[in-house]
Amino acid sequence: MKITLCFLLQIFTITAYADEIDLFIMAGQSNMQGWRSDAAMYPPDPMYKDAEIPFYFEALNYGSSNKHWETLGPQIGHFQKGHFGPEVTFARALFQLNMRPAIFKYSSGGTSIKNDWKAPGQNGLYDDMVRNLNVAIHELKNQGHTVTPRAFIWIQGETDANDPYLAREYHWRLNNLLKNMRNHVLRDPSLPVILSVDEQHPRVRTQPEIVAAQKKLANDDASITFMSMNGLEKYDVTHLTAKGTINQGKRLFQTYKAAVVY
Repeated sequence: MKITLCFLLQIFTITAYADEIDLFIMAGQSNMQGWRSDAAMYPPDPMYKDAEIPFYFEALNYGSSNKHWETLGPQIGHFQKGHFGPEVTFARALFQLNMRPAIFKYSSGGTSIKNDWKAPGQNGLYDDMVRNLNVAIHELKNQGHTVTPRAFIWIQGETDANDPYLAREYHWRLNNLLKNMRNHVLRDPSLPVILSVDEQHPRVRTQPEIVAAQKKLANDDASITFMSMNGLEKYDVTHLTAKGTINQGKRLFQTYKAAVVY
């Protein structure tokens, strides 16, 4: 009888503290990672929201949360105090929508879909991201949480603009990844998607097919939105500053809010 009571108490405790988690998957290249976003300028958190936001990240060859959930904060890698991406101001703003956000972020700078992320089943970065995502979701569920994916955010494309062939094929390669993520991984064909790329990057201006592809995907699917990065402060021709990254996260939130009816 004691064993049964202990077991019931454990179940009650897990359930009592369980949350309904709103999961946001964020992926892409260096401007998702926050390559030049110095955490010395990490935005203040006077309401202590970061401690309430689960954060799982994988920044290939730089740092990770070691396949476990942490709470939101700077990531080690590029500066003495670390770096951060658009997830910070984006996730904090989600509390305005009465959400309980968790952020899964997978990023790798200088990567193309064809050569690095590859198609589903080709054992590229995309498949590794999916494996990490499954681990992350499984851990939350094991903690007693209910997990609902809310959006997939993809900030990538500059490297595909290196090659006219890759630029021409970008539309169908990205479409292939999005369909797999929505239909087979998260099992929500109408999951909101936000696409973005640095339109002012010299290579992207030379290969406008990248921006055109993201905009076409958004035009063809009411659940996909293109978000412009025009006007965000830049550190160099490729990367955003900390200020630019902070505003990028705010812009992502406004884009998500406008795309989803509450």
